[in-house]
Amino acid sequence: MSIKMNAGDIMIMNKLMGLNYYYFFNCFFMYSFLGWVMECIVLSIQEKTIIKNTGFIRGPFCTVYGAGAMSAYYFLKPVSENMLVLFFCGLILATAIEYFTAIIMIRLFGSFWWDYNNKPFNYKGILCLESSVGWGFLTILLFKFIHPLVEKAVSIYPVSFGKIMISLITILYFIDFTTSFRRSHREFIISKCVDDDMDAYCDQKNYS
Repeated sequence: MSIKMNAGDIMIMNKLMGLNYYYFFNCFFMYSFLGWVMECIVLSIQEKTIIKNTGFIRGPFCTVYGAGAMSAYYFLKPVSENMLVLFFCGLILATAIEYFTAIIMIRLFGSFWWDYNNKPFNYKGILCLESSVGWGFLTILLFKFIHPLVEKAVSIYPVSFGKIMISLITILYFIDFTTSFRRSHREFIISKCVDDDMDAYCDQKNYS
């Protein structure tokens, strides 16, 4: 018994098997850039001032959006035709990514880069109902409108140019991430040492 596959099925299979690295990384960084733009616009409106950088690194990328979008596209594609299931699956997946990202950042840097404490139904400022519901709707938009446009945009420029561009972006991002990680982690260690010294000093004063 043979299974017939059309061109679209083969492309999806290649992507799922990790064979199409070119399109994966192009889409990943495009989503990361779009996420950065969205964050800047939303925070600029909320703060009533221009916010130029909201991410962990200095460059114009929020890679949590790239990771979230690509994860949602690959893992939720089997349920993408059912809007209700897609909404709740997207809500759960994105909320889980947001939560574990915050936990990792707290362990490494002592804090995370967002705060939902002023939002109703929030959990330790890490999660909130408004954000989670938004992720659900954004997942539907991802499948119905955003991803087709992103794939079309990636196919506009020649592959030879795209390979050079994505290689340069990856190298620059790695350098940016490494320096930003070292800077933030060093600041966290210094801050923790200062707090520990202050606690020890206060304890000594109390016992003296």
